[in-house]
Order: sequence, then structure tokens, then C-alpha cells
Amino acid sequence: MDRIDAMRVFVSALDTGSLAGAGRRLGRSPAAVSRAIAFLETHVGVQLLHRTTRSIRLSEAGERYAAACRRVLTDLEEADMLAAGERAAPRGLLTLTAPLISGEDVLRPILDAFLDAYPAVSARLLLLDRPVGLVDEGIDAALRIAHLPDSTLVAVRVGEVRRVVAAAPSYLAQHPRIDEPADLARHRVVSMTHFGTDSWSFPPAPGSTTARTVQFAPRLIVNSVRAAVVSAAEGHGVTRLFSYHVGEEIRAGRLKIVLADSEPAPLPVHIITPEGRLSVPKVRAFVDFALPRLKARFARLTPDP
Repeated sequence: MDRIDAMRVFVSALDTGSLAGAGRRLGRSPAAVSRAIAFLETHVGVQLLHRTTRSIRLSEAGERYAAACRRVLTDLEEADMLAAGERAAPRGLLTLTAPLISGEDVLRPILDAFLDAYPAVSARLLLLDRPVGLVDEGIDAALRIAHLPDSTLVAVRVGEVRRVVAAAPSYLAQHPRIDEPADLARHRVVSMTHFGTDSWSFPPAPGSTTARTVQFAPRLIVNSVRAAVVSAAEGHGVTRLFSYHVGEEIRAGRLKIVLADSEPAPLPVHIITPEGRLSVPKVRAFVDFALPRLKARFARLTPDP
């Protein structure tokens, strides 16, 4: 059996979550998929997958081998594309990742439009609120909201987001004014696990070098952005989120930003790709298609201070 072909079967099983799913994607019988996995396990001399009747799970060795397989298959695809040069049209599977909410609300509609424009391309969108190793996990491009460390990744800036404190106008009308961060201690707080559940930090006050930290006893702690937005918009308290989380509510008047002059510096938003991936037609086509749309979308969802 061809080892590269067996690697493709192995990665397809991981992507679809089952041997049967890999068979459907590749047009092969379950027995053929099982033989390919068994071939790889015999070749490397260790078990790669723990199998049950309903699911598969990577072994510790399988996790390392899966990352290597993705790199090998990506390099082969890139070599084929480079050899084809200008004659190569965008085609194949495009793998993207983004944070959950920005992926659902911002990137996903753009990806849908891209797939309509390029029928020979299919896509896998991983929505993950955790750091992702692009090379190790076989990612073609990622949407990142953060200051980026120096690396070999190629980054193109598409906008910025603010960390804002917001509440419903009805709530603000019935509670004490919020003129400085310390005032938050007297308010009902809807806190998000990603932004601090019992304290929020702010830049130093003018003339000081010490950051301001406000301690509070939250009335509600949630791990869902949507839950925090809805609770705040319905007048149940003050919340802190990224500006794109609440952009539509601000525009509609359902939420109002407070403490705009005490916000931390905005965080940049980038599309990042592994070095060399922009030479692959499907990746270049997607980045060129997405950039102006992402810039317009983040500009709309990031209200002026």
C-alpha cells in the first residue's frame, strides 16, 4: 500500500471523526479505510488510533504522527501547485481557523461567498478559542485577534478591536453614573470567563504609572459571549467584551459604551498564513477575496470611542 495514500486516509478519518466518514469522503469501503490505518500502524510500530464502534481517538503517538502527516501532505500539495504555476486554478480543501464568535459572525459569511465564487474549492472551518499551531494542525490561514509574536508566519492586518465596557441605556438610567473604573464596584456585573470573572484591569490614570484593577462580586458569570450580550442588552448589568461582539447592539441603541477614555489599547486583527502558503492558489485566492471584506466588517463592528 502507498504510504502517502494511507496518510490521506488517516487524516481524513481525523477530519471526519470516524472511519466511516473517511470512507464516504474518499469513496472507499470501511474495510479499505481500516486496512490503510492498520498499514500505517504496522509501518510505524505503534497504535495510532483507539477505536470504538462509534468513534476514534488519537493515541499519544498518534497525535504526533497526525501533525507530521498534515505537514507532509501540505508540503506535497504546495509542491504540486508550485510546479503547475500560473496554470493552477484554486481547487482542493481549504482549512481555516478563527475564534468562535468572529468565525461564526464575521468569517463564515465571507467564506460562504468565497465558496460560491470558487466551486472547485471546499473548506473546513475550525472555530476554536485556543491557540492553534498552523503548521502542525494543517491550517492554511487563520483569523487572529491579538498582538502577534515574531515568527515565520505571514500576517496581513485587517482591522482592530477594542475591549469595551457596555450596558443597556435602561440600566444606566437607573443606576449610579460610571465615570471611572472604580465606579464599577457599585454595579451589577455580567462577567465573561475570558475577560475576568471577578476583576477587570484598566490602564493607569493620567499622571500615574500603575494599572487600575477593579474588584467586584459578579451577579452573573457566563462562558458564552452571546449570553453576556443578551443579558446586558436586556438591562441586567454591565459587561466587558470585544467591540465586535457588541457592535450591532451599539448601532441599534440596545447597548451603550462607558469608560471609553479608560480602555486599553486596541488589539490588532490579522489574517495569518504559514510561510509559503500564499503561493498556493486556493490560499492566495481566499486571502485576496477576504481582505477587503474583513476590513469593512471589522470597521463596521468597531464603533469609534
